[in-house]
Amino acid sequence: MHTIGVIGGSGLYALLDGAREVAVDTPYGPPSDPLVVGDVGGRQVAFVPRHGRDHRFPPHRIPYRANLWALRSLGVRQVVAPCAVGALQPTLGPGSLVVPDQLVDRTSGRAQTFHDTGAVHVPFAEPYCPVGRATCLERAGATGWDVTDGGTMVVVEGPRFSTRAESQWFAAQGWSLVNMTGHPEAVLARELALCYTSLALVTDLDAGIEVGGHVTQAEVFEVFRQNTDRLRALLLEVLAALPLDRACACGSSLDGTSPDLELP
Repeated sequence: MHTIGVIGGSGLYALLDGAREVAVDTPYGPPSDPLVVGDVGGRQVAFVPRHGRDHRFPPHRIPYRANLWALRSLGVRQVVAPCAVGALQPTLGPGSLVVPDQLVDRTSGRAQTFHDTGAVHVPFAEPYCPVGRATCLERAGATGWDVTDGGTMVVVEGPRFSTRAESQWFAAQGWSLVNMTGHPEAVLARELALCYTSLALVTDLDAGIEVGGHVTQAEVFEVFRQNTDRLRALLLEVLAALPLDRACACGSSLDGTSPDLELP
């Protein structure tokens, strides 16, 4: 059984060297691409490229439900999800790493639940797994990253970047990061009783942080590319260090509910 999953962003599609592809069908259609399954530190890991290997899925078109369902169907119970983010606070420079502890949803029109009938209300006050966060922070610090413990990631619909007024508004709320893919990924993981941890790599200062500044896709991709090897190395460390016996509350998130579907 594969116990750890990775939902990877740009440049991380070759995380597992010498691995094999696994085609997984789901009730929600195919995932972004066939999953890649391999070994890390004696543990089996399943990887799904969030945007597809050719980056064909923009943020609002990613098959989030299929991706999470496919991972669980392979036995995944813990997910680590690296992503690119813009900084809303000037202390977070490009190339720094944040392990967020809170999320704000500003998306619209995305399917963000598996429960299309009935009332299934999962707890989501703490959207990220505390054990996964602690592991990522410990390994990031030990491997020399400039890592920030905690922060609020606001997830916008995209695919456009924020206006200056939006960026300034987000920053005024005290939020730290802006991203386009962290929701509904996190809540779908919770509905499947999975542990979910975000690793947020800062690629740019958002539009409202610097006077006259703005964000470009080329800038985001370039900073992510420059840090891909370091992020890949950190992921391998985290995957090898995650405790396999889950002691967090993520696995009991469906207790007391009456799900209208049978989980894989």
